[in-house]
Amino acid sequence: MLAALLIDANNIVAMDRLVAVMWDTNAPATAVRQVQDAVSGLRRNLVACGAPGSLISTRRGGYEIHLAQDQLDLLEFDHQRHLAEQHTTPFETAVALRRALACWRGNALVDIPGQALEIDAARLNERRAATRKQCLAIELDLGRHREVVDELTALLHEHPYDEQVAEHLMVALYRCRRQGEALQVYERLRRTLADELGVDPTPPLQALHQRILTADPALAATIPATGPSATPPESPAPAAPGPAMAMPVRQLPLDVPDFVGRVDALAEVARSLDVSASNRAPVAVIVGGPGVGKSCLVTHAARLASTLFPDGQLYLDLAGTSDEPRDPALMLAEALRALSIAGSAIPNGLPERAALYRSLLADRRMLVVLDDAGRADQVLPLLPGADGCAVLITSRTLLTQLPGARPIDLDVLSPAEARALFTGIIGRRRVEREPAEADAILECCGNLPLAIRIASAKLTGRPAWSLRVLRERIEDESRRLAELRIGDLSVRASVDLSLRLLPADAVRALSLLGLLGAHTLPGWVVGPLLDRSDGEEVLDTLVDASLVRLTATDALGEPRYRLHDLIRTCAMEIAAPLPTADKRDAIVRVLSVWLDLVRRGTDRLPGGLLAAAPGSAPRRSLPDAVVDRLMADPFGWFDAERDNLLGAVKLAVDWGLDESAWELAAGTATYYDHRCLYQDWQHGHRLALDAAEAAGNARGASVLLRGLGQLHIYQDEFDRATRALESSIELCRDGGDKLGEALSVATLSTVSRVQGRDDEALERVEQALAIAVGEGDRHIEAQLSCSMAVMRLMQGQLEEAESWFTGALRLAGELDDEHRVAVVLRRFSRLHDRRGDPDEALRCLGQALATFERLADERCAAYTLLEVGRVHAGQNDRDRASPALERAAGLFHRHGDRQDEATCWQLIGDLDAAAGLHHMARQHRSRALRLWQMIGEMNQTNAPARPSSP
Repeated sequence: MLAALLIDANNIVAMDRLVAVMWDTNAPATAVRQVQDAVSGLRRNLVACGAPGSLISTRRGGYEIHLAQDQLDLLEFDHQRHLAEQHTTPFETAVALRRALACWRGNALVDIPGQALEIDAARLNERRAATRKQCLAIELDLGRHREVVDELTALLHEHPYDEQVAEHLMVALYRCRRQGEALQVYERLRRTLADELGVDPTPPLQALHQRILTADPALAATIPATGPSATPPESPAPAAPGPAMAMPVRQLPLDVPDFVGRVDALAEVARSLDVSASNRAPVAVIVGGPGVGKSCLVTHAARLASTLFPDGQLYLDLAGTSDEPRDPALMLAEALRALSIAGSAIPNGLPERAALYRSLLADRRMLVVLDDAGRADQVLPLLPGADGCAVLITSRTLLTQLPGARPIDLDVLSPAEARALFTGIIGRRRVEREPAEADAILECCGNLPLAIRIASAKLTGRPAWSLRVLRERIEDESRRLAELRIGDLSVRASVDLSLRLLPADAVRALSLLGLLGAHTLPGWVVGPLLDRSDGEEVLDTLVDASLVRLTATDALGEPRYRLHDLIRTCAMEIAAPLPTADKRDAIVRVLSVWLDLVRRGTDRLPGGLLAAAPGSAPRRSLPDAVVDRLMADPFGWFDAERDNLLGAVKLAVDWGLDESAWELAAGTATYYDHRCLYQDWQHGHRLALDAAEAAGNARGASVLLRGLGQLHIYQDEFDRATRALESSIELCRDGGDKLGEALSVATLSTVSRVQGRDDEALERVEQALAIAVGEGDRHIEAQLSCSMAVMRLMQGQLEEAESWFTGALRLAGELDDEHRVAVVLRRFSRLHDRRGDPDEALRCLGQALATFERLADERCAAYTLLEVGRVHAGQNDRDRASPALERAAGLFHRHGDRQDEATCWQLIGDLDAAAGLHHMARQHRSRALRLWQMIGEMNQTNAPARPSSP
């Protein structure tokens, strides 16, 4: 009990938290009473020891212990850290940090039981470790390398994944003329990261390793520590820039232009975000009832503070109040993708994802906004451990078990704020004409922001109305039915108030929108929902009423709309009495438009073997002008609709529409392929496959199994790929689907080729090609003609290979398929190189690479760079080969392609050996061998697999 109060000294400790501290689980019904008795007993004992009676005071919802800085080691620790931030010289900063560390005697809260306090102990220990790291780094720059070696060694033992500690230890050892030990530190860390997390050291650490290998003189300590006047040497500049995100992370939603008031709440949030504040709480939880404006407040505050977090702002909607709160593992995957981790590079398990997430944020100053959190266990994995980061959380419930969190209670607006909001929306002149009516309207709204916005929207949309008209329509309490209550008012009452003033078609549109799930939607969905062409006019009515929110404009310039969770819940209740057939028809109409757009978008993407012939699900087109606008940038459209497309698959599954489900899932595979979105690909295909198999839909199951087979190949899971593809072939043959059979057989030939069964691979390619030619599909014929050329080239039949390559190139050109032309050119380069014409090989590869980069196809660009490296390696040109191979290896690693990454490192190792750099050669070859061993373990074979490029 005392420990819980001391951890949050001079702050209110909520009653729920004290209950959680005393009873980890299964708190008794009398828990609150027992906590009150315990606090009373604690007060008596402290007074008996000489403490003042006011030491522990009762506060709203909890208790607070009042202590001066010198009365508690934790407060003194925070004070010294704050002083360290104010000092301008490194020596003074180091002294203050040492004083802060001197407050510690071992780990925090040792021998104090309780799961809730274990989280606090971990947080405090992490702050201590961060302070030690900062102090040791400064002392290392001051020339105290001999003094800090032992402490850095112990710290790295405690935190074996911390690359910053490893970097400092390597520099300290090198400056102590212990170069070999410095290199051993790197090697141990590299093995640990590879074996346990499946990642490599970051580029700055790799660069430091290389500089130590080459005895870079800039690493030497130039100025010894001489006391306060010592000037630290400049930190050695890394040989290569640190890892950078592919794009700046700026995910905050649009600010609310008419935001008013909330001065105290904004000030409290600002204190939490101010890194220089001594009492800063890096996690702030904005708590309040539905409709009080939590998300608006956090968005406004986050945008005001955005300059304090130069590395960006992450925004994650946890959907904690929805029927399906978002899983923290999926949220971590979304955050990692924003931080430029993609494909299979994202770990599978929640703990591993959380560890990688914290590592990526360790040296960044980022703001994380977690909107609509439901439970503490949904939030905990998403909290960064770095001092430079801050977290803003919105929740309808008080999350008492978050370590170091500062709860900020948000109530309805004050009367002055409510009037300012109302006046700002409808205009000052109307309020001044009828001030008493304005006050009566605000009283009916209970100063709840959502209700005020609804009432104001009605007045704004009806300029001829007097305020009296609206007041008369809302003052009758029988028209304000309550659902989710806040005092004597409820959000549902405000929604019902709005619905009474809406035309019937708008109410119907709102009810049907609620069926589409918690997604940010494009405006066109209302038209097919209502089966009318003027759907966006109805949507405008809902937007004007603040029942549908315009949340943003996407990268294509299209507005995005979202139902507030509470309003969506009300909408579903309104829809409940509607005939099931009517609701199902509306869902089918929306899904039919998604299917048409997916087909049109896929037709505009570079082709491949993943596209399938359409099934029997209905399709519905938007007007041509709308389609042309949406599809002007097909990749951009797919990027904008990623979440909705997965949501559409789930919606189809939920309504028993298995044909629509498999067609939607299969239709997005080409996009997922080019963007390497393996998790989305697998999730959508698995959902649809379960539905197709349950419904006995053999055609859909065969297509989805083929897609999963290709996905397993990309993930080096060849046994799973074989099983999926063989099942697909069997279903195609049973159903007489010749082209489907050809596609599955062709994909299965890749497994045969990669695993070294060349005769089997050739037989399968020939079989698939014969079917494609017989069915008259020239796209598949072009693809498989290139595959035949590759197989003949592998057999040494150069003339036949050239004939097949020439035919494939001609077909691809006739089909105006620039992506296929680039693929053939990349493959053709091997033949030119075999014939001793590297210049022609490089010309083909340069043309192919330009195409892939223009189409943003990273994976095919990586395969092309691998070929460029091979050609230069064949000319013993290490200076040109190594950069291309390293760039290719980085792309393969980013997308989890262990096999082709291994090939790159093996070639680099061979080049190193030929240049006499035997130490580097061993490193690179060992790296390749580890990757091949990993693939062998996954597929129960010890033979290195061949590259899997398409």
